[in-house]
Amino acid sequence: MKKATKRIAVSLLMSAMIGASSAQAAAWSKDALRGENGQTLTEMTTLAGNGGLGSADGAGVSASFRMPGGITVLKDGTVLVSDSRNQRIRKLSQGTVGTFAGAVYKQDDKGFPVGALLDGKSDSSLFNEPQGLAADANGNVYVADSGNHAIRKIDTAGQVSTVAGSGLLGRKDGKGKDALFYRPTDVAVAADGTLYVADSLNHAIRSISPSGEVKTLNALSTRVVELFPGQVSPAGDFADGDLTSAKFNEPTALVLDAKGNLFVSDSGNQRIRYIDLQQGKVTTLAGGGQAAANKELHVPGGFADGSAPEARFNFPMGLALTEEGGLVIADSQNHAVRYMLDGQVSTIAGTSDRQTGNADGIEGSAALHRPMDVAVRADGSILVADAYNNKLREVSLYRLPDHLPKDGAVNVVVDRQQIAFEAPPEIVNGRAMVPIRTITEALGYQVTFDDVTRAVQLAKDGETIELSIGKTGIKRIVPGKEAAVKPTDVEPYISQNLTFVPVRFFAEEIGMDVQWNEGTRTAILRSKTKFSK
Repeated sequence: MKKATKRIAVSLLMSAMIGASSAQAAAWSKDALRGENGQTLTEMTTLAGNGGLGSADGAGVSASFRMPGGITVLKDGTVLVSDSRNQRIRKLSQGTVGTFAGAVYKQDDKGFPVGALLDGKSDSSLFNEPQGLAADANGNVYVADSGNHAIRKIDTAGQVSTVAGSGLLGRKDGKGKDALFYRPTDVAVAADGTLYVADSLNHAIRSISPSGEVKTLNALSTRVVELFPGQVSPAGDFADGDLTSAKFNEPTALVLDAKGNLFVSDSGNQRIRYIDLQQGKVTTLAGGGQAAANKELHVPGGFADGSAPEARFNFPMGLALTEEGGLVIADSQNHAVRYMLDGQVSTIAGTSDRQTGNADGIEGSAALHRPMDVAVRADGSILVADAYNNKLREVSLYRLPDHLPKDGAVNVVVDRQQIAFEAPPEIVNGRAMVPIRTITEALGYQVTFDDVTRAVQLAKDGETIELSIGKTGIKRIVPGKEAAVKPTDVEPYISQNLTFVPVRFFAEEIGMDVQWNEGTRTAILRSKTKFSK
């Protein structure tokens, strides 16, 4: 099959599987502003967590977490977070973090809460490294209690019970506590009450019937890897096809679509897989690669946006569906949030160099550290469990200010503030030219004009940007360094006794992101990061 045909096939397959019509398409398609390269413009902010290890409740960033690992959103908008190393399920409601379930009965020698398994009232129940969360239509919450190798339930009365698993690791089908799991990391609940479990270190997808019967759906791996001479370890494997013969490698996340079928983060295979439960078939939607048969536990990770078959991930984990039918992916070891729609994968949060970090900001500059799960709120914003930063983050679409003029004039917006100029901006040779004093003062620069050299100088924080009337080029002057000149293709000029400069070159030189939106004839200047710690 040719590449173009593959792209079309994946796009059609996604649309058919998700069952989203154009009438259902919502925020991420209808309202999204696209950059000049087609990139969706987003902003990431911190909702909760101060970044330090702790268990403090409180408002927003005054609260603290220890490796938040899973997220789900309840019908009333309450956000639940599995605070894995605090051994609790936390909640974020109306901007305040509290405890939803779980208690601590002792701490280890490092002061970390110790996990255990105990059913009972939510405020006296015990968990052990809880991960994935899911809620049913009645408001009951299910927890992949990873360290307890069990699936737990928190009912609407606040009672915690064990649905399946005994607290011992193993691999066994059966009813309720007779069944055994090995580090389950996610759970999804179907409309009929069936639970699906990503039984990660068993390399299996399991189902739990409403009566509590646990069943393994796929073939189990028999692959063994030699980690060191004489030391071997069981490992996952890969096979598409019939579900009963399909194989996985550390599946970590699940999400059900409108047809009741499953998307799977097959983390060790660096793929996003799809299980058509009605047809009993498994297919690969995105990602690829191959592990050395007896040498590598996992397929080597990579990074690439583009067509889904050619996209690459590095241990993809949490999944969530948007209303328009796109799939949000917590690409944990690329420290990024990815988005798959119509057979294409893009990055909506995470630095371009895929390094760890801790910064709020726009799509290519926001920095994360091991995001482990994602969820979508009713307003379309995306929540991220930023595990190693101990924060709950939010990715939302960038929006222009309301009521921008639609008279055909050129607008300039800095972040979300429209700039009012003493004379209208102009388009010259395809470049937006703006009166220099207004735009630079809005950005905190001091403006001077040298009558002799006819140069405009913009100074801030010890640096000077210089542009000359009637000449191309923009110069950066830093004390103690040789001045650097960057070429430009338009010249500043004087009109109406005002100096006009190309807004793109100036803004990019001072480190801002610049986009042009033709629909509103707006030059959009955005700060790349809002703050960092």
